Amino acid sequence: MPSTGAGELVILMFGLPGGTEWVILAIIALLVFGGAKIANVGKNAGKAIREFKEETAAIKKDGKDEPTKDSTDSTDSTDKD
Repeated sequence: MPSTGAGELVILMFGLPGGTEWVILAIIALLVFGGAKIANVGKNAGKAIREFKEETAAIKKDGKDEPTKDSTDSTDSTDKD
């Protein structure tokens, strides 16, 4: 029998949280952090996800998903002495 890590052992012993456990965790988080702070965290997470999606869409649209040329490339026209 293969050995399990500590994290796997905890999951096997207690299982993943179900519906009631998530509600209890949400109430505890609300009491500890307050409603305004949790709302700000959610708002900032939403902004971060939206910006990430916009940037990945822009990269796909522009076709810039290939690696860029190295700045030390000898064909660079900006390096004139």
